[in-house]
Amino acid sequence: MKRGILFALALLLCGGIACAPRKTRYSETRYDLFDTVTVLTGYAESEAAFSETANRVFEELAAYHALFDIYHDAERNNLKTVNDCAGGDPVPVDPAIIDLLLLGREVDALTGHRVNITLGAVLALWHDARTEALEHPESAASPSGDALRDAARHTGFDLLLIDEAAGTVRLTDPRARLDVGAIAKGYAAQRVSENLPDGYLLSVGGNVVAKGTKPDGALWSVGIQDPDDAAALLLTVTASDLAIVTSGDYQRVFTADGVRYHHIIDPETNYPAVRWRSVTVLCADSAAADALSTALFLMEREDGEALLKQFGADALWVAPGGERFMTEGFRERIKG
Repeated sequence: MKRGILFALALLLCGGIACAPRKTRYSETRYDLFDTVTVLTGYAESEAAFSETANRVFEELAAYHALFDIYHDAERNNLKTVNDCAGGDPVPVDPAIIDLLLLGREVDALTGHRVNITLGAVLALWHDARTEALEHPESAASPSGDALRDAARHTGFDLLLIDEAAGTVRLTDPRARLDVGAIAKGYAAQRVSENLPDGYLLSVGGNVVAKGTKPDGALWSVGIQDPDDAAALLLTVTASDLAIVTSGDYQRVFTADGVRYHHIIDPETNYPAVRWRSVTVLCADSAAADALSTALFLMEREDGEALLKQFGADALWVAPGGERFMTEGFRERIKG
């Protein structure tokens, strides 16, 4: 009789159906994707189930990494192939490359050419200067103004031919170069997260996607880094089915002649932007959030707010003096 009572009570507690299996939190970190730290955290019924999901996620990210890489050759044509063949024949590429480049063209137009994936010739000079400075600090130097202006003459979407029907890409100028660093991680994170079950949090070098909620219905908590202290957080936001992306002046930096240079280059000046310390964007789409965070870093706040409205997104700006500005939607997501 007691067993019957206990069984009835169990059915009542489980809503009249068998209780869902208890899920445990797991996490896995990789260091070989998009030249950054990638972390997948999620809740699964077993470690094996989580590992199956994690392996699929990392395999998909690795495929995107290889396709969008501009520094290393891959088993099939990638963006390095496109750059290497600049001025030559059209290059057959994977549909994902076509999709990313079309997104880049759209982003360029929406941001007033501030986020420009054809700026590779300019960005390459800064990349080389940073690499040299890190390897040989005593001889560190920034690119010359003349070299930057010369490189800037080999940029622009008029030099990029995308043939969707043929599946080919061609740079018409031999010195033109593509650099998709402002959108590639966000694009890859978005595509991969679309296949994730609820209850997962993916971070690709700070491009964070929160998928659903935790099993108990609680929202995810995502910390926003303090630009002045890598070990400290400015604040924490809550998220569900949301992308959180930050662009800041504290990554990929080098110093030359007492001047500190970071990696976010303003196409109008060809030098690192100085308006903000960091900008964090909250948006339903990770690819859009990635592009927006870079665009807003290069814009006056009022222009950035107007752009955010087109995407239904929110943002936090941190000024050089530490002053913070945020949209009301961002403020509503602050935890505590």
